[in-house]
Amino acid sequence: MPVDETRTLSPEPSTAQQPRTASRPPTAPPKTPAYSVWLVRLMVVGLVLAALNLRPAITSLGPLLEEVRKGLGMSGAVAGLLTSVPSVCFAVFGIMAPRLARRFGPASIVCAGMTAIAAGLFLRPFLGGTPGFLVASAFALVGIAVSNILLPAIVKQWFPDRVSTMTGLYSMALAIGTSLAALSTVPLTKALGGSWQTGLAVWGILAALALCVWLPLALRHGRDRRAATARARAESPDVEALESAASVPTSQLRMVKSRTAWALACFFGLQATAAYITMGWMPQIFRDAGISAGTSGILLALTMAMGIPLAFVIPRVATRLTNQGPVVVVLGLCGLSGYAGLYLAPAGGAWAWALLLGVSNCAFPLALTMIGLRAKSHQGVVKLSAFAQSIGYLISIPGPLLIGVLHDASGGWGLPIALMAALMVPQMFVGALAGRNRTIEKELAA
Repeated sequence: MPVDETRTLSPEPSTAQQPRTASRPPTAPPKTPAYSVWLVRLMVVGLVLAALNLRPAITSLGPLLEEVRKGLGMSGAVAGLLTSVPSVCFAVFGIMAPRLARRFGPASIVCAGMTAIAAGLFLRPFLGGTPGFLVASAFALVGIAVSNILLPAIVKQWFPDRVSTMTGLYSMALAIGTSLAALSTVPLTKALGGSWQTGLAVWGILAALALCVWLPLALRHGRDRRAATARARAESPDVEALESAASVPTSQLRMVKSRTAWALACFFGLQATAAYITMGWMPQIFRDAGISAGTSGILLALTMAMGIPLAFVIPRVATRLTNQGPVVVVLGLCGLSGYAGLYLAPAGGAWAWALLLGVSNCAFPLALTMIGLRAKSHQGVVKLSAFAQSIGYLISIPGPLLIGVLHDASGGWGLPIALMAALMVPQMFVGALAGRNRTIEKELAA
């Protein structure tokens, strides 16, 4: 990807557009550091490596869950709790990300997140017992949660003119990490001696590699933040005068008062619900229709693999449009078509339904792109990302459980598939609302 020799990046907000006040003459904006081309390229590598680590802690466990249960003596109820932990951690701890980012800087928090992921993955197979496994898993998931929130903000800060390209790049990396862990955990376990402990712990190496990249980025960003703060205090006794140039100061952005923020949160939650239902139940739907277990796994892999190319294409298309609603509707119609196929002929057109649902699941990179487009500053993106993802993951928690309850109650897949299709309708509606051409700053100022 071609880049300029240097880029001017501002870790602290600019005052260039701040309105003048009667009590104080305007202050000149602080000088901003020029980052060299190697540092920009290092950030690109860091974004890709961070995204690769946002799902293996989850998708590497599924193929070995039976071995983990036997090895730890884990009950079915606890195993069910384990599958619900990711959404809970994403919702609860993701909301802490904006405050941590303001205090320490986004790069430092992502660096800490990679540390938590690496430590959690290395430790959880060897702590001995179910409690230790759950605690270490939760530790890794906390690192994933804060990193999930901050990557869109880092893209907005470092690459404001390339939001679509960089969002697509790390979304594609996230899809690769998701599929790679699901497909290769069992072969890796066999190649490394057959121990499930080793098969799970090996994914900590990927997080450690990401940490090696994020550590120098965090150190450099920390120095720049301290220098910018020192300049700001020297030039103005009131550091609050250096608030963001947005229509509303960042500290006053209240997401609960923004209709766009709520629409985006609901869209994120409904697309996450569809994704978790697909990952958790689609193979079983195919198996109950008479398709072999091996082919059902390949069909799921096809669904997940669709996110690799489309995660790069969809953000680029979305940013070229002033309104992303049409993209939301197209993805939703693909989902409705896939569910209709599962209902009417699950085995007869299995490959087509897997393909359509894979396209529909690419609402995730679209949601990330809209988070970057619906705020003017990277500080606003941090708050919007935390709100949308935290509320969204809370919305997604009951979905997969409800599908299982409906299947047990009805004895078939007709009613669960009807629910999946029904949820796609409000997903398209709130996604169209979230895709309107507006920012939360202007909306709240109005």
